[in-house]
Amino acid sequence: MARTRRGTYDGDAFRTAYDKVLAKWPADREALTVATPFGVTRVNACGPREAPPLLLLPGGGGATSVSWYAQAAALASTHRVYAPDLIGAPGLSVPDDGHPLRTPEDLTVWLDALLDGLGAPAADVGGHSYGGWIALDYALRRPERVRRLFLLDPTQCFAGYKAAYLLHALPMLLRPTPRRVRAFLAWETGGADLDPDWLRLQEAAAGFAATRPVTGPRPTAAGLRSLDKPVLLLVAANSRTHDAERLVARAGAVLPRGETAVLADVSHHALPHAGPAGATRRLTAFLSVG
Repeated sequence: MARTRRGTYDGDAFRTAYDKVLAKWPADREALTVATPFGVTRVNACGPREAPPLLLLPGGGGATSVSWYAQAAALASTHRVYAPDLIGAPGLSVPDDGHPLRTPEDLTVWLDALLDGLGAPAADVGGHSYGGWIALDYALRRPERVRRLFLLDPTQCFAGYKAAYLLHALPMLLRPTPRRVRAFLAWETGGADLDPDWLRLQEAAAGFAATRPVTGPRPTAAGLRSLDKPVLLLVAANSRTHDAERLVARAGAVLPRGETAVLADVSHHALPHAGPAGATRRLTAFLSVG
């Protein structure tokens, strides 16, 4: 799958913005690289090496691994945190153009190789947005490798996109520019006061030579009912991506060991970095049980 560049892109500006957000991570952060069949994956890590592993998957677009900066310290108090940049998406991972990620099965192979390279036979796994879909799909395909699963306003897991969201995103997707990225985020977040360093990184990712994200169908109700794992679903009340209450209702009806909550006063793209303090407490409490 060829990588396409649909706008202007300044690699130096992107790296500068990336490093500035990464500097907000705990002081013990480490930059790791893991070889996989689809290229070299950059992983930002922190927390005690002997602690249980926690894999954090970012959303799509410009939401790189460093977007977990507001949660990393709290999560690293009980876990060894591993946050990869997605292969073929903005970030510091380097895809192998001869072996591109094409299918959900490829994503499973990539995550298997990633966990193997990190020395983690199994891990707690969390994801935001598109990363939530990847995490849930992996838990369904590889239940033996996922101990607990948390999902932050996941897309395409329990409900589809709102038409208005797709219409507003279309100009940015067709020709990404910093101005269009900023305008879209301002619309989706309701003009929230976003971290300027994080916002600059989203703008700097515009035009990155990315591959088309690997997607698949939403999980079936039967598949979700078979997921015998603790699952925490936190949904943004102000999300313009989907209907929060409907999503929670659908998830609650099919997840046998699911906990759900709607986070007030936050939108889809303000997570995970600008989520309310209560969200962090819910995550750490959920991950600390058992």
